Amino acid sequence: MSEEKTPGTATARPGRRTPLIIAAVAIVAALGITAAVGLGGNDDKPSGSGSAVAEVSGGTDSTKAATVLDRPFTKPALVLTDTKGQKYDLRERTKGKPTLIYFGYTHCPDVCPLTMSNIAIAKKQLPKADQDKLQVVFVTTDPERDTSAELAKWLPAAGDPSFTGLTGDFSAIQAGARQIGIGIDPPKKEGDKVISMHGAQVIAFSPTTDQGYVLYGEDASVDDYAKDLPKIIKGENP
Repeated sequence: MSEEKTPGTATARPGRRTPLIIAAVAIVAALGITAAVGLGGNDDKPSGSGSAVAEVSGGTDSTKAATVLDRPFTKPALVLTDTKGQKYDLRERTKGKPTLIYFGYTHCPDVCPLTMSNIAIAKKQLPKADQDKLQVVFVTTDPERDTSAELAKWLPAAGDPSFTGLTGDFSAIQAGARQIGIGIDPPKKEGDKVISMHGAQVIAFSPTTDQGYVLYGEDASVDDYAKDLPKIIKGENP
């Protein structure tokens, strides 16, 4: 597959699956990165990473993990179910709190657990008071299999027991993701595997405005998060 760049766009690594691009990404001028991964057993190999192309507002530094958005995202209007089986209103429960939101699924063989692990390790480097303030919300893109009980088992192992796991109706999850420029396709069976296409970015929301100003791609490391989280917790951009 060849890579093509046009003025005012950023291109992620190409994959073997067709990238998922949605209009909302370009509207808010965010960088979209889409992961295509197999939903199989432990022996499954990842089916590769796709890419999405979108306009990025203002200049960007390719050496930085974070993209600071000129036009921030509004927090998704999502009311789902948490790991305790209780109703969880995302806007209400995270209002006024520094919040990282990621859409993924527990059968993901690579990107999802790595992202949760990186954030968890970086979080542990924060002072205890800041650890308590930070909200990390993992919203499943495979709600048929990712029940509340499944998320409750997976999140402490992949990330941190304090992370919030949410599941619910797929159409509601897909609509909520679209509000922050993340594309999600329904899981689809191909041969003996189930393939999921989902945006692999983490959006950081400010505690002072509840707006999402910072976007991280799948290459963001522990050090990237550790460096940026103290500022995000204060309501500052990295």
